[in-house]
Amino acid sequence: MTESSRETRNGILYGVAAYVLWGVVAVYFKIVGRVWPLEILAHRIVWSVVVLFTIIALLRRWPLLRAVITARRTLLLLTFSTVFIAVNWYIYIWSVTNSRMVEASLGYFINPLVNVLLGFLFLGERLQGREKISVALAAVAVVWLTIGAGVFPWISLALAVSFALYSLLRKIAGVTAIEGLTVETLILLPLAVAYLIYRARAGTLAFGHDSRSLDLWLLAAGPVTTVPLLCFAAAVRRLRLATLGLLQYISPTLQFTLAVAVFGEPLGRERLIAFVLIWVAIAIYSTAGWGETRNS
Repeated sequence: MTESSRETRNGILYGVAAYVLWGVVAVYFKIVGRVWPLEILAHRIVWSVVVLFTIIALLRRWPLLRAVITARRTLLLLTFSTVFIAVNWYIYIWSVTNSRMVEASLGYFINPLVNVLLGFLFLGERLQGREKISVALAAVAVVWLTIGAGVFPWISLALAVSFALYSLLRKIAGVTAIEGLTVETLILLPLAVAYLIYRARAGTLAFGHDSRSLDLWLLAAGPVTTVPLLCFAAAVRRLRLATLGLLQYISPTLQFTLAVAVFGEPLGRERLIAFVLIWVAIAIYSTAGWGETRNS
């Protein structure tokens, strides 16, 4: 096995792990669902920093972290990627805690096709005929939802676009998984701490004022956040965006199944038709992506 094929294989394994974990993470947000979404987001940031600093200390990777922080171009790219991942985190937490998981899953079904577009526009990746058809079908699904349901699918599109842009920026930055995520969470840390202090002074902070079990669940936000993101960051450095798009559908499939079968969210005719269009688009796209992955 060549070094290139070994890297591709490892990238696929990392990608599968990330998307499976993201597919079931909604269960965690349901458990802490009585906490205000912005507080959950703040805990994700704070405890992720703790976990990441622990990892860096154990692995003695301080020089690598320092190199990322002092590289002006890399730091700028990570600053922008931080904005997109923060937006993505918050919207997803809000959608789960407000029983809008079906719409969230649609966003992550659309996301691979947005990845294809961004790879074509910014990375010079070729857009094959079947990929063009897939992107067109996704656009039709969005238009159908807007017209048929009478509501613009902002949750779906915001999640799809924000995570696609995050993926693109992380690939361009080319930074190692642990150090890149550490810098991103450090950028967000002052805002997160300030918000938690504000909630504490206002007497509305859930942490430390509800139950010990809830406190432990909020502490778990660190590993819940960092483990799949580290797997994803490791995958994005080894794979083309189009290949990542092929794996991406694992996560929304699990999210959709949980939303409908476990949490009992309504589907409706308009949404069902949109999902069918997206599933057809993914099936068409996958025939091209599977062959590409096997030849990598």
